[in-house]
Amino acid sequence: MKDEVTAMLDLIRARGICDPAVLGALERVPRRHFVPPDLDRRACGDYPLPIGHGQTISQPYIVALMTLALELERGDRVLEIGTGSGYQAAILAEMGMEVYTLEVVPALYEEAQARLVALGYTQIHCRLGDGHAGWLEYAPYQGIIATAAPEEIPPSLVEQLAEGGRLIIPVGPRNGYQTLWKVIKVAGRLVKIDLGGVAFVPFV
Repeated sequence: MKDEVTAMLDLIRARGICDPAVLGALERVPRRHFVPPDLDRRACGDYPLPIGHGQTISQPYIVALMTLALELERGDRVLEIGTGSGYQAAILAEMGMEVYTLEVVPALYEEAQARLVALGYTQIHCRLGDGHAGWLEYAPYQGIIATAAPEEIPPSLVEQLAEGGRLIIPVGPRNGYQTLWKVIKVAGRLVKIDLGGVAFVPFV
């Protein structure tokens, strides 16, 4: 498994991501803990995998890209929309962030919460709820990351972003081209940076 993790990290480095904090977190968080048992042998492949209920765990490169784009520092508060298996939340927690994560599918929420507790992530706070509304109670957030694609950026997420904060979110139609956006809140306006084309499950 160690060789497989090394190969996964080498592929990510080859695509231009060399940040030691991001790569270190990816190395320390075993992806196999977040995929169904029958997919264990494919856990370190650089591609998305199904986790049930019509959802997926993102490919490691995309996880690394989105994590890096958040530009967070240890102790920052980050909101994740779409807990899924809990893998992205674990990566952020491993880097020292305080993570608030929302999941709309009850079964996935229960599985992820139990998994993250079992792995000892006390700084990850899970809630079952609609990501469109965000999690106002703990706003503002230095970073917000969405692992599902709405057709438009939900206004509530922009409102809950701290001044200077970064929102990383794929936007586009359910069955079509989506763009991964980095949205920075600067002096009351939004600066949008196109991070490229992606394919995510729909934001529900």
